[in-house]
Amino acid sequence: MSTDPDATEREAPSLEGGYDPEAVEKRWQDRWVDSEVYAYDGDPGQDPNTTYAIDTPPPTVSGSLHMGHLYGHTVQDFAARFQRMYDGDVLFPFGYDDNGIASERLTEKELDIRHQDYERREFQKLCREVCQEYEAEFTDKMQGLGCSIDWGHTYKTIEPRVRRVSQLSFLDLYEKGREYRKKAPAIWCPECETAISQVEMEDEERASHFNDIAFEVASEGAERDEFVISTTRPELIPACVSVFVHPDDDENQDLVGETARVPIFGHEVPIIADDRVDMEKGSGVVMCCTFGDQNDIEWYQAHDLPLRVAIDESATMTELAGDYEGLSTEEAREAIVEDLEEEGYLRDRWEITHAVQVHERCDTSVEYRVSKQWYVEILDHKEEYLEAGREMDWYPEKMFSRYRHWIEGLEWDWLISRQRDSGIPFPVWYCSECDHEVMARREDLPVDPLSDEPPIDTCPECGNDTFEPEEDVFDTWATSSLTPLINAGWDWDEEAQEFRMDNPELYPFDLRPQGHDIISFWLFHTIVKCYEHTGEVPFDATLINGHVLDENREKMSKSRGNVVAPDEVLADYPVDAVRFWAASAAVGDDFPYQEKDLTAGEKLLRKLWNASKLVDNLAPEEPDEPDELEAIDRWLLAELDDAVEELTAYLDDYEFAKARDRLRTFFWNTFCDDYLEIAKEREDNPSTEYALRTAHRTFLELWAPFLPHVTEEIWQALYADSEARGTSNNSSGERSEPRDDGGELGETSVHVRDWPTPQGYEADLEAGEAAMEVISALRRYKSQNQLSLNADLEAVSVYGPVDGFEDAIRNVMHVRELTVLEEPPEITTEVAAIDLDYSTLGPRYGSKVGEIDAGIESGEYEIVSAEQRSAEKSSGDEPRDDDEGLLRVAGEELEDELFEVELERTYSGEGEMLETESAVVILE
Repeated sequence: MSTDPDATEREAPSLEGGYDPEAVEKRWQDRWVDSEVYAYDGDPGQDPNTTYAIDTPPPTVSGSLHMGHLYGHTVQDFAARFQRMYDGDVLFPFGYDDNGIASERLTEKELDIRHQDYERREFQKLCREVCQEYEAEFTDKMQGLGCSIDWGHTYKTIEPRVRRVSQLSFLDLYEKGREYRKKAPAIWCPECETAISQVEMEDEERASHFNDIAFEVASEGAERDEFVISTTRPELIPACVSVFVHPDDDENQDLVGETARVPIFGHEVPIIADDRVDMEKGSGVVMCCTFGDQNDIEWYQAHDLPLRVAIDESATMTELAGDYEGLSTEEAREAIVEDLEEEGYLRDRWEITHAVQVHERCDTSVEYRVSKQWYVEILDHKEEYLEAGREMDWYPEKMFSRYRHWIEGLEWDWLISRQRDSGIPFPVWYCSECDHEVMARREDLPVDPLSDEPPIDTCPECGNDTFEPEEDVFDTWATSSLTPLINAGWDWDEEAQEFRMDNPELYPFDLRPQGHDIISFWLFHTIVKCYEHTGEVPFDATLINGHVLDENREKMSKSRGNVVAPDEVLADYPVDAVRFWAASAAVGDDFPYQEKDLTAGEKLLRKLWNASKLVDNLAPEEPDEPDELEAIDRWLLAELDDAVEELTAYLDDYEFAKARDRLRTFFWNTFCDDYLEIAKEREDNPSTEYALRTAHRTFLELWAPFLPHVTEEIWQALYADSEARGTSNNSSGERSEPRDDGGELGETSVHVRDWPTPQGYEADLEAGEAAMEVISALRRYKSQNQLSLNADLEAVSVYGPVDGFEDAIRNVMHVRELTVLEEPPEITTEVAAIDLDYSTLGPRYGSKVGEIDAGIESGEYEIVSAEQRSAEKSSGDEPRDDDEGLLRVAGEELEDELFEVELERTYSGEGEMLETESAVVILE
């Protein structure tokens, strides 16, 4: 990475030598943090529209930084850095989600322990210690990415302040009647041994077997003795409580009202008609077990069926399973199938692959168990949450459909209780006699019912004086869904008896950035919580980023061995080059990690560095704007105005890839390759010196959100001293007042500059572009003919829109006599070749292809342009229906998709012809 071995010894910013990111990056990262350049002081009296606030996702403390973190947080930083320069006041906070299952599993893995082997508080202490180590490492790495985070606004989801907010949320929703506790079937993870919510499940394709199992008809006088049920889960047979048939299933209607005897286990169950049966699946007859899936639960509730629990919380068979007690579900499945076959009940068995619902945290197949849990009621407010989503701006807009589909597919209220050791406890006690719920007082929060006493001495319902503490903890999403309220300082004002915010100017937040994979997790739950508490949508817009894939566009995973470690990337490439790569994809799209993008970023850093040195050499002082700018200089600044306007619009719409590419093209091609070469020929020209410095300063400001380290180094080396004195010129030529944003560096950093605005330079952009093309063509001509760049050219004629730029062409390229032609020169255009698409032509025309080739070879063909075909239509001829060009040859008309014409242009007059996109140049 390092190109300058002496750079590591430098402390003061300097353009000497080459750019050394290894020395520069760490120095600025430390200074930004130490000087609190990105601190948000906050003013509760401010209008929310004057503060730009980002509701950043608190990463789960479950391991190391991965490429998704690197990409996602860098994209957030683009928005923060741009808005800070554009608007001034930005809150870009940071948090850690360090409570819940993920942190527990990390602790168990890190220390090689099981939480069940520890007393609860002891295990919680271990979790805090492990998480603290990972958080410190994560903080260092986030600072190493150059993210402009306000580290004074950080939080942990397990800290007392956040515990209080989370428990306040619970009490508020409870009092509003939006929460309830109920004993009911719930989704259960046997590995984590806790209930989970619908959002924590995902489908995974797994190998299995379909088993055709015979059930006896136990009723006397039935029309048949048995029927067959197809199932992938024979281990649920001991939990069978009924059999169902669709009411329209004529083939099996005789079974309805009869009784079935469950094979091996022998208990009898009713056969019932229900229209939820899938007639196309298996035999059309299905068993209902408590519980195998959502249908089983619905049948259990609708038909008031008995409860038979054959599988416990760890996916182990209970005593209800008889001889199979103590076996895991997988072991019981195989053993039961063997016994079914031995006793003649197994009629068929075949391999299948099907979608299995698993817990996204551990990939364990979920079960359904009856347990007493806490829920947030959401099914009755689905339309309100949909409308809240419509009120937000979505970037990209297509992501709203994922949010809508999630809400439309909701079947469960939000289960928020977890049977874990680490987490925020429910502030609830229960009467040991009547189970009456006793809530903590708001002024006492945060509380832990396991160690704190309830706020009352006797139960208001029955007078009992003993209470049982709630042992469950909140789902981690029940807390992380409160991040807008946490960052805005939401709390209960005891004196005013109302909720308030320490920083109401932040709410609603301007932006929620996050990955598309947690729309149903974090985004939806945040809207639910904040909408129920405040009646408002918690943010104005959401920015949904995609995932980083490998070079083959496959998802990165350890099992595939295709994971790219951020540490390795950052060891090989400058941070700014990695940030340049992160801006390569349209927001919302998954995109591949490609090393060529990093290499391109590294080259850009060198280009910016070397261009800055050249500007400093050509214009060592910052001149005042001359009374009149020369045409080529005015054109550059007018082009810059155009670029600034376009870039601002892109960044305001979070189109970082478009902004990056537009800026790179203008900086590299127009400024470096063209204008700087012109400037070398115009030394000591006040007009050019002013344009150089003005453009250069603006380029540093425009690149600052993408390339913060190199732009800061160059800015400090060239402009910081004059900025601190308040004597520098901004791009409009007026004095620029430094913004006091925190300490000495806060006054001079490029990152607290005002974002550039168009300064109103007017020029004929088309003529200037054509003139630049002519100058570039003449420069190439001199180079190819081994002429020095200041060699004189006797006479040059130009046909093209270069009016007003004649002097620039003449002076820069040392042209003694320049003529602008009003009529095009004598140029002959001939067909050099016609290339046919044989892959399409062959199947369509067969043996006729030979005749087509011969016709082209002999010149017996006609190329008809779209304009000619249009004229044929108006003259009454009968051309084809479309308006594309075609080739008439060998009695056929070939559409233009089947051929490509190569043209050769020849100048028949005196001199040598050069062509550009917009002009023709003749050297005599």
